[in-house]
Amino acid sequence: MRSLRAAGLTVAVGSAISYLQALGELDVTRPGALYWAGRVTLVHKPEDIATYDQVFSAHYGGTELVDLVVPVPPVEIALAFDEDDDGEAPPPDDEPESNDGPVLEVRYSGVETLRDKDFALCTAAELDEARRLMGRLRLSGALRRSRRWRRAKGSDRARLDLRRTVRYALRASGEPMRRTYVTHGERPRRLVLLLDVSGSMEPYSRAFLRFVHAAVVGRTKVEAFALGTRLTRMTKQLRTHDPDAALARAAGAVVDFSGGTRLGDTIRRFNDEWGVRGMARGAIVVILSDGWDRGDPAELGAEMARLHRVAFRVVWVNPLKASPGYAPLAQGMAAALPHVDEFIEGHSLASLEELAKVIAA
Repeated sequence: MRSLRAAGLTVAVGSAISYLQALGELDVTRPGALYWAGRVTLVHKPEDIATYDQVFSAHYGGTELVDLVVPVPPVEIALAFDEDDDGEAPPPDDEPESNDGPVLEVRYSGVETLRDKDFALCTAAELDEARRLMGRLRLSGALRRSRRWRRAKGSDRARLDLRRTVRYALRASGEPMRRTYVTHGERPRRLVLLLDVSGSMEPYSRAFLRFVHAAVVGRTKVEAFALGTRLTRMTKQLRTHDPDAALARAAGAVVDFSGGTRLGDTIRRFNDEWGVRGMARGAIVVILSDGWDRGDPAELGAEMARLHRVAFRVVWVNPLKASPGYAPLAQGMAAALPHVDEFIEGHSLASLEELAKVIAA
């Protein structure tokens, strides 16, 4: 054991005791018993076996290890590849064929690969799978203080509930033996989603539309609009839980799908008709757009400033942000960026999961 430590092996006291106990049970006159007693008690890592063999051979006077180490015949291991479908058991027809030798089942997850793949590079089948996975997203949303009062358990950051306290005092001959408190309740903030449906957004807009649908049916106080050459409210069309029917109704309502875009004009209409009047006040506003605009950049900057003043948080989701060397040089994006609180990617399923976390923060 001193020789093994000198050679660099870590021999703990417990391992040394186990080695001595093994020697007491074995015939120490046999080199094989000595070798395997130390091999199973003093060696804990496969890379230390060669060092142990050298020290053992030198310590016991050049003992040959050819007869001590039993050769292990090679075993053919069959590989069975299986796709991981969210932990579901494979159908009976997909069971690996019977094999006389051991079978090593190798699993891979197509979902994990799809999470980081750009929507623009996905096939039709992959886009369908991505839309199905988006249906599982749950947007909790940030909370805001409500005007309604609710009972509080303690007096920290709460006010005395005089009415209930006096009522309890009348039951105790006028003595305020029991004091109660109230505090402001909380409710989820409104979420407003503005989706750019122009031609430049076509590789991403249909995937984003599925995300918008998941948000509308997954929580309360959600409004959805389409931004193109005109402003279209899609909330009513996306209320149904059937995703295919909802997307078909939304596509029918948006007559300028895959057309041009005038972000400044459509955001101005949203501010005038909906946002500044109350819908965007204290809300989380998410704009899903690449920032390409045919209108006046100054108008877009001014309308974004108006929106930013009334909203709780403005989030801009740009699928081009994930491109190598991307910089917001487009005039529309450059004009809007100073009035954006969060500027994130939106090119893949993983980036939309990150967007869900940003909305919930």
